Amino acid sequence: MSDEASDSLSAGPKPAALPAALPAALLGVTPAGAASPCGLLVIDKPLGLTSMDVCRRVRWRLVQAGAPKRVKVGHGGTLDPLATGVLVVMVGKATRLCERVMAGQKAYETSVDLSAFSTTDDAEGERTAVTPDGGPPTRERVERVCAGFVGTIMQRPPAYSAIKLGGRRAYDMARAGEVVQIQARPVVVHAVRVCGYEYPSLTLSIDCGRGVYVRSLARDIGLALGTGGYLTALRRTRVGRWTIDQARTLAGMPEKLEQQDLLEVPGPE
Repeated sequence: MSDEASDSLSAGPKPAALPAALPAALLGVTPAGAASPCGLLVIDKPLGLTSMDVCRRVRWRLVQAGAPKRVKVGHGGTLDPLATGVLVVMVGKATRLCERVMAGQKAYETSVDLSAFSTTDDAEGERTAVTPDGGPPTRERVERVCAGFVGTIMQRPPAYSAIKLGGRRAYDMARAGEVVQIQARPVVVHAVRVCGYEYPSLTLSIDCGRGVYVRSLARDIGLALGTGGYLTALRRTRVGRWTIDQARTLAGMPEKLEQQDLLEVPGPE
């Protein structure tokens, strides 16, 4: 799983702020008679769907309301099928502002199993059990190790990720049985809080910048503890200014999505 905001976006300099006044066509306020909608949706992605599955369902509902069949629909910050939570979906010309709108911090709630590693760094992969030398670590040690991952850190993305190596997706290479070597890269983690711990189960609250793979964080915490470490659950609760409290479920959305159902693209915070 990832924030592949994982988190599939790489860390980098903070983009320029949005202009104070945006053209009406970029604010979800389309002129009378305009055929194509424009704006945002904040969706609580359900378990089992890919982020693009959500985009396809949004597009279908827009088309049902009369939007062009090729209306642009995109998202900022991939969530894996086993992850849930905040997915910001952009419609029409609002997709042009994806990089700027999604530049904010991400927040996650996650569960980690310290008893094994996984080929995918989450519950989908093949597990390899690990018995820690000296027995399970204490909570004090777990908290100390987690604190060591706060700040700018070097992180190696999972082998099963969408990163391209020589023009090929890493997960395609891994599934073909090839050895995948992905270089570590700098990412920023703002906070890692231990919310619960009873070996081997560890629950964490994480605040981070773009480009962080939470699966990698689970793996690396396990390595630092001398235990296993793979993600068993992941929920994104915030992307920038958008929180889970603002999110709508797909089931709770109208079957026909119209302009008035979309949020305007905001100006700078």
